[in-house]
Amino acid sequence: MGDRLRVLILEDRASDAELVADALRRSGLEFTWKRVDRESEYLAALEDKPDVVLADFKVPGFGALDALDATRAQGSDVPVIIITGSLGDEIAAECIKRGASDYLIKDRLSRLGAAVEKVLEHKRLREEARRADEELRDSESLKSAILESSLDGLVTIDHQGKIVEFNPAAEAMFGISRERALGQSMAELIIPPRLREAHHRGLAHYLATGEGPVLGKRLELEAIRADGMEFPVELAITPIRSRSTSLFTGCIRDITKRKEAETKIVRLNRVYAVLSGINGLLVRVRDRDELYRDACRIAVEAGEFRLAWLGVVDREAMQIRPVAWHGAGEDYIQLMPLGLDETTPEGRGLAGRALRERKAMIADDMAKDPRVLLNKEALERGFRSLVILPLVVSEEAVGVLALYATEVGFFDDEEMKLLLELAGDISFALDHIGKEEKLDYLAYYDALTGLANATLFRDRVDQHVHDAGRTQRKLAVLLIDVDRFKTINDTLGRHAGDEILKQTGKRLTRYCGDPGHLARIGADRFAMVMPDVETEQEVARRTEENLRGCFGEPYWVNDTELRIAARFGIALFPNDGADADELFRNAEAALKKAKAGGERYLFYTQQMTERIAERLALESKLRRALERQEFVLHYQPKFDAQTQRIEGVEALIRWQSPELGLVPPMQFIPLLEETGLIFEVGAWALRQAAFDYRRWQKLGLAAPRVAVNVSAFQLRRRDFVESVQSVLGEGAGAAAIDLELTESLIMEDIRGSIEKLEALRMLGVEIAIDDFGTGYSSLAYLAKLPVQTLKIDRSFIITMLGDPSVMTLVSTIVSMAHSMRLKVVAEGVDSEDQVSALKKLGCDQLQGYLFSKPVSFDEMTVLLGSRT
Repeated sequence: MGDRLRVLILEDRASDAELVADALRRSGLEFTWKRVDRESEYLAALEDKPDVVLADFKVPGFGALDALDATRAQGSDVPVIIITGSLGDEIAAECIKRGASDYLIKDRLSRLGAAVEKVLEHKRLREEARRADEELRDSESLKSAILESSLDGLVTIDHQGKIVEFNPAAEAMFGISRERALGQSMAELIIPPRLREAHHRGLAHYLATGEGPVLGKRLELEAIRADGMEFPVELAITPIRSRSTSLFTGCIRDITKRKEAETKIVRLNRVYAVLSGINGLLVRVRDRDELYRDACRIAVEAGEFRLAWLGVVDREAMQIRPVAWHGAGEDYIQLMPLGLDETTPEGRGLAGRALRERKAMIADDMAKDPRVLLNKEALERGFRSLVILPLVVSEEAVGVLALYATEVGFFDDEEMKLLLELAGDISFALDHIGKEEKLDYLAYYDALTGLANATLFRDRVDQHVHDAGRTQRKLAVLLIDVDRFKTINDTLGRHAGDEILKQTGKRLTRYCGDPGHLARIGADRFAMVMPDVETEQEVARRTEENLRGCFGEPYWVNDTELRIAARFGIALFPNDGADADELFRNAEAALKKAKAGGERYLFYTQQMTERIAERLALESKLRRALERQEFVLHYQPKFDAQTQRIEGVEALIRWQSPELGLVPPMQFIPLLEETGLIFEVGAWALRQAAFDYRRWQKLGLAAPRVAVNVSAFQLRRRDFVESVQSVLGEGAGAAAIDLELTESLIMEDIRGSIEKLEALRMLGVEIAIDDFGTGYSSLAYLAKLPVQTLKIDRSFIITMLGDPSVMTLVSTIVSMAHSMRLKVVAEGVDSEDQVSALKKLGCDQLQGYLFSKPVSFDEMTVLLGSRT
């Protein structure tokens, strides 16, 4: 029976009480007992909550019936068994009526033990029934609370499609009361007519087969309100198992605002694309007509405007003269009123008003705006809204840029902020071109080399600095000094010196690519600007290339071969200067140090030069490492949380350098990514993982699936899927290769990621999301991702035992993953306490130093053999 029973015996004779106790002992029960024969003692003993009361029917002053009344008066549910010498039927009936559980004759105590066990079993069953009833009431209360408090609409239908539940959120969403909705056909009430047939087919299919392709998934579609208006919703349908009938609950969320926000983001991205494209255009274009044409082209191609045209002011004709256009409906331009005299009908158009008032003119709905004089013609060409932006140079409006959108109300405050910046940039470019045209061309160019002179080059650097500051990019200014130029002049004559300068200018132009980035700024000195550079290492590599290309081969002057060398001084924006003058001064200082120290090139900061030299040396070692096959794969196993079997391994790249030893990944992986070597090394890692997998198979081992990490640079490539297929061949699936990608990487381009991952799944490759929980995932998108596994980041595993909030997060991730039918792997497991907690949470696989550190192929082979 487990713990000892506590028995209370109501008996005035001690000998009779002993007989009762002996009878209980003979039945094999273990118990403690207490005898009482007065009411006060009995009531006090009830406070100790005995398991059973054995009451003599005829105790003087307080018999069994009194005991029954007192027991029920106290609210106690302790079972009472009456024991008496003789008991008639009427008295027995009265005892049972008063609440006695059973009654026995004193000379038949042999069945006392069985009677006690029976009444205790009845008591236990009553308690279980009471608890079940309470749980049912709690469940109903919980259901009611969920329905009432849910922010999403919850609609439940039966097998006939009739609504059986309709919560307050659904009432508010659809504008339909619960009383009206209950019993109605959901399809007729809230589903648009064009979707009803699909709904009926899906319901019939599920009822017939038990299968429903849309169940458990999040769908985006349209619903209708009581007023007949359609609106977008996100829907998840869950079947509810019932004994009597099939029920389905739909969780419905109104995503109107989200769709509006997504549309707005798309629109803003279009305008950003135009702004970015024209900013790039302004840096390189020095011709008005080219600026006009390309600005309109970029507006249509990048901004997806229906039509863009640009016009300039003709003061003599008092007209706006269109000079460039792009897009559909170009003939519309010929119909427009483009006069500047507001006293005439032609002068009352929006273009003229924009110029006169030097203010943007917006028509949110061209069909209804009375200022638009060609409403019908605009609608025929698909124009719905319009903005005309004045181009202002030196406080004077010199032209307009007109943009036509296919959406009504396209040009709200946020778009206009960007478009006004765009108009300002074009105006700035026009101002710059105008100033250039006013200057004498020869005053800005070196007659000997044809390159820009110091004045023009400084202006250009200022422009580059302005653009780089606005776009938050880097640029480099390089000063180049030709060695021994004075000696050549003195020895071979000025003509030879001039020839050396001409050839140097040509070589620099050939290797630099854009003459606009070069200048001759002194007798033997050149300058170069490198815009849009990413890193100091990139500048160093390009400088090395320039040195080899320009000064590696000999120069020929009058059949004389001359070896020419040069020194470079380099300053970077914004680190070494905020304007052209400061950059020139610091590049000059770097050049002097380079000449004094015999360096081929030197950055303004010596420490930067040393650091870059280190990086370049390491880059060379990495290239040699790839050629000499110095990279190796180590494997860290993943164990089944319950069986402790090895379910998979993660391939981790290591560099076994003869000079540096085993180099940690963080010291070389970033450089691989920066130099582009990650593509070759990543392909090698995939090939090697597939090769090692097949080696384990040939050894007769149960080869586990091999997971290979994918870097951001690999996934972003358009040909990433093709490169994986090329490396693994047609039998990718046979090699049991998984790819691990970080959560933040996938979310960078969610739609592109889904497309690529689905293509990989077709190859038989499985996908895991690594470091899950450290990024930002939309659950709506997560449900759509073709992934099979989530790996919880080790930072959560390490801290979960000491931080309840982290433990809750880990539990939530596991539950969410399992609800999506995903496996969960915990990384960084290093203690038995973590293992115990993760098992309780239902984690599928464990990985960490507690089980095994990353080991070589041979060590992994031994481990697989021992497990087998």
